[in-house]
Amino acid sequence: MSDGAVFAKKPELALAQHKFAALNGTAEQQKVAIQKLLEGMKQDKMIGFYNILVAEGVLQQDATLAKELEEASTKELAALDKNIEEAKEEHGDLEHNESSIHRAIFLAQIGEEDKAQAAYEEVLQRPTTTLNQKLDIVFGKLRLALFNYKPQAIQREIERAHELIDKGGDWDRRNRLKAIECIWHCSQRQFKQASDLFIECLSTYASPELMPLSEFVCHGALACAVVMPRSDLKKKVIDAPEVVEVAGHIPSVESLLRSLYDCRYADFFVALANVETDHLDVSRYMYAHRRFYTREMRIRGYAQLLESYLSLTIKSMADSFGVTQEFIDKDLSRFIAAGRLHCVIDKVGGVVETNRPDTKNAQYQTTIKQGDLLLNRIQKLSGIISI
Repeated sequence: MSDGAVFAKKPELALAQHKFAALNGTAEQQKVAIQKLLEGMKQDKMIGFYNILVAEGVLQQDATLAKELEEASTKELAALDKNIEEAKEEHGDLEHNESSIHRAIFLAQIGEEDKAQAAYEEVLQRPTTTLNQKLDIVFGKLRLALFNYKPQAIQREIERAHELIDKGGDWDRRNRLKAIECIWHCSQRQFKQASDLFIECLSTYASPELMPLSEFVCHGALACAVVMPRSDLKKKVIDAPEVVEVAGHIPSVESLLRSLYDCRYADFFVALANVETDHLDVSRYMYAHRRFYTREMRIRGYAQLLESYLSLTIKSMADSFGVTQEFIDKDLSRFIAAGRLHCVIDKVGGVVETNRPDTKNAQYQTTIKQGDLLLNRIQKLSGIISI
């Protein structure tokens, strides 16, 4: 791997997460996040990022800090410019390109997004840039787009990375891209795709520059909880060594998965509320989908309980979930009306009756429709051939 891939761990994506927590977290979370932001900015000379935080009201103006960051970043840029000139005059194209990539990465590191993107693109378009250098550049641009959360740019760079990897990318870069795509799909509410990628790269996860393993497991496990069959959830997620290893760091997520699998629905509802507070409300990737997620998980819990019975009383169902009968009645009514739960409520008898769809009949009707479509196409094709 080239040196560029090492340096492309900047900007620190954790700082973008801290910025999000400073804006959306609890008072305690905000306090911790602001402290982390100040430490990170000083360490990485992030004058551009500092100016953004002040403009958005995350931090108060501090002339002394601004001057310190400005001087440190200017000095570093001067040194990088000197390296580029020396590489151009005394070394070959490979070294010249590497020096230019380092400068682009530093611009990304300090928060100068537009300048960094332009610098990356300039090196990318050079005829002397190697395939590995192009991959490093695209990963750098992708990282920058993730840091500033620019969805169109993220999608574009993911497609670019796929094109380059197909031309000869190594296993490490393929694995890193899968991890990035997993988190990207989570942010786009595409939980099925996210869960598939999570299972693929969980055992070989080696992208701490994206996020720590515990955070990656948190996002991936939450995606799996929505879409994965109960048996697979146990085998592929709950009992996975990597998940067990970090379970202590994400207790509410572990509780959510285990209580759902064990059919402990009262604990499941408590864990779901904790997941929303601890993770969904402060995750820059999941925040926009927090209400959708909790709704889908409630539906999953209700459906799992109803699968075991032809009917059960509203009282027993309310007791199972640790909520009031009024809550269950209102919640079920919404999901039944939306066609998400296959049951009816007998208000007079205080009973919920399941009416499972006739899957065999549905499959038969689908087969008939597809058969008719196939026959029509064959008739059209035979007419064309005979002509």
